[in-house]
Amino acid sequence: MSALAARTIGTSRLDLLPLRVEHAEEMAAVLSDPALHTFTGGAPDTPHTLRSRYQRMTAGSPDPAVSWLNWVIRLRDESCLTGTVQATVGPSGHGPIAEIAWVVGTPWQGRGIAAEAARGLVTWLTRQPVHTVIAHIHPDHRASAAVATAAGLTPTEEWHEGEIRWHRSLGR
Repeated sequence: MSALAARTIGTSRLDLLPLRVEHAEEMAAVLSDPALHTFTGGAPDTPHTLRSRYQRMTAGSPDPAVSWLNWVIRLRDESCLTGTVQATVGPSGHGPIAEIAWVVGTPWQGRGIAAEAARGLVTWLTRQPVHTVIAHIHPDHRASAAVATAAGLTPTEEWHEGEIRWHRSLGR
């Protein structure tokens, strides 16, 4: 599989913009609520720390068989960043697999932004050489479970580091 590259994805209200280091300052504010780490652990990054992380992420995976695809979510009407979506695409025994994740800043939650962004990402992935989409969701994180459901994923009986594996076959 050749490396994939993030491209702008448009949905009805959102633009998923390929991540750039320059997004770090605005995204540090978007992701500044410690409550966003309830299920994942850790603490909010400073703008400097997030800039360093974004430099590593935009440099790409050191494994040429793996693509790191990262987007910021821009709410078009308000012209502001509201969160991120990401997909790590790599080989598996059944063809390329994409592990996806999302986060939306606290002020924008409850507006369907994460669900719309995740659906847009999965729709984009259906046009890529990807066989399966997965996500790992904490069993108590109802909002993330609703986002995964909206993106067409279903829970499995598999667990990974305390989280339930969700799955969607893209039928390739």
